[in-house]
Amino acid sequence: KQFILPGGAPGGATLHTARTVCRRAERLTVRAEAEGDASINPHAAVYLNRLSDLLFVLARWANRRAGAREDRWSPGESDGDNGDSEKGASGGAR
Repeated sequence: KQFILPGGAPGGATLHTARTVCRRAERLTVRAEAEGDASINPHAAVYLNRLSDLLFVLARWANRRAGAREDRWSPGESDGDNGDSEKGASGGAR
């Protein structure tokens, strides 16, 4: 299993940052629900999860469109570049 490390072109990196903020909000929402906070909308965690997925896809799209390299990481590897990076092709909207 491999993971894509955040980064890339400025637009993609910004979207990756937004995704991490969204994931943090999701974790806080789940924790509040688990602690019995009745003010939390029961759909909030699901929404935040889907939003973070969208931000991830948009970050990959932005990096591919910009031709930015995406570094991948595999568990058990010590560095961020396993020699398995992907350079996206720039191109028009599809």
